[in-house]
Amino acid sequence: MHSKKTIDLTLPINNKMGGVAIESAKTLAVDGWNATTLHLYSHSGTHMDAPLHFGVNKQTIDKLPTERLISEAWVVNLTHIKPKEEILVSHLDTIVNDFIPGQSIILHTNWSLKLGTAAYRDDLPRISVELANWCGEKKVNILGVEPPSVADVNNIDEVTEIHHMLMKNDIIIVEGLCNLEQITSQKVTLIALPLKVEGGDGAPSRVIALQD
Repeated sequence: MHSKKTIDLTLPINNKMGGVAIESAKTLAVDGWNATTLHLYSHSGTHMDAPLHFGVNKQTIDKLPTERLISEAWVVNLTHIKPKEEILVSHLDTIVNDFIPGQSIILHTNWSLKLGTAAYRDDLPRISVELANWCGEKKVNILGVEPPSVADVNNIDEVTEIHHMLMKNDIIIVEGLCNLEQITSQKVTLIALPLKVEGGDGAPSRVIALQD
């Protein structure tokens, strides 16, 4: 049987993350089993956005078509990107010519290595207007990035504009990826499964890549 390498692209959820609180609910000693209560910000860790997040339309995370959550994805090496740099169409290199509508794109910036520092949130490389437009024209299925956002979270105009552009073009946004350095091929099968939160504006997601 032909086996694929499985790479987990998901950050572990823990109490060090903003918007996350994990506390003991039951203990083996007292109750007979261990259980915890999870308080989760809907965009904590590795997560998926729904258009409702920015009011683009009323589509919620539980209504995303399941067939879109598994797709072929190109992995773009952007490990030399500078802090706050805009990611342009030219950064995609030869993928620009080879991309087929319905495929996904993962941007490998090594940004997940900055998790736990101020730079992780404040100095992130950003999706340019040009690239957002291109993704819309090319009908990108999922756009996956390592930073916690596709745009400058400290600039409400920019973060709103980029999310709107992507969401209006029906592009699924996945943020907070990690372990991309473990991928050694230019294409993988991307599986991104958000928690099925009814009416959700987004949700933490388990994201894995399958590589031949």
